[in-house]
Amino acid sequence: MNLKGKVAVVTGGNSGIGAAIVLELAKQGANIVIDYRSHPEATSDLEKKVAALGDQAIGIEADVSKIADLQMLVDAAVKQFGHLDIFVNNAGVETRTTILDTTEKQFDTVLEVNLKSAFFGTQIAAKQMIKQGKGGRIINITSVHEDWPMPGNIPYCLSKGGMRMLTRTAGIELAEHNVLVVGVGPGAVATPINLSTMKNPALMDKLDTAIPLGRMAKPEEIASVVAFLAGDGASYMTATTVFADGGIMHQSPGL
Repeated sequence: MNLKGKVAVVTGGNSGIGAAIVLELAKQGANIVIDYRSHPEATSDLEKKVAALGDQAIGIEADVSKIADLQMLVDAAVKQFGHLDIFVNNAGVETRTTILDTTEKQFDTVLEVNLKSAFFGTQIAAKQMIKQGKGGRIINITSVHEDWPMPGNIPYCLSKGGMRMLTRTAGIELAEHNVLVVGVGPGAVATPINLSTMKNPALMDKLDTAIPLGRMAKPEEIASVVAFLAGDGASYMTATTVFADGGIMHQSPGL
């Protein structure tokens, strides 16, 4: 993989999977715009790590649920680096609520951050890539739960299911422009969003037992898939999702 000279935007890019994606893309030679909502100090630290790799990164505070802020991210990439080649829709939240107790506010927040941002991030990035005339890559960080139900987290599952069809439909619509749209569906990953599980030994034992590989993924293992999809090796992949889940979606008790 070689992304030298490429420019990427990563939403939700200063922690968890997003931060790992930033570092992996930088290791492959890309310059990065890091979107964040909080913890500017973490963004500054990440910028320094990218610089140490010989690349450039700029942090932009933006609310990806707002279309104007998504446009700001793309504009920042073009202004700072001259063009945009890769857009990673990574920002995400969850409520861990059911159909019976989810409030309207919780529903709106999850759908706006997870799905609305990915929809309009894809739209805005694609328009810039088409304008440049050289195609590009849009990578949506979805989840196994775009296809696999998770009772007790229904707004999140709905948002990821929407990202599944966004990836497929936009991938078909944008193929003529050589703008490739691919999803990455992680399983359980050791990130802040899963801290409540990671701090509970009983839940961790139950989770590890359910995963054929016997462990959660490291964020770097998801980031390496994203870097592959951003590179030349994935030039014939679009309108699909690549799952990196340790086999959990196909777990069977063997009865």
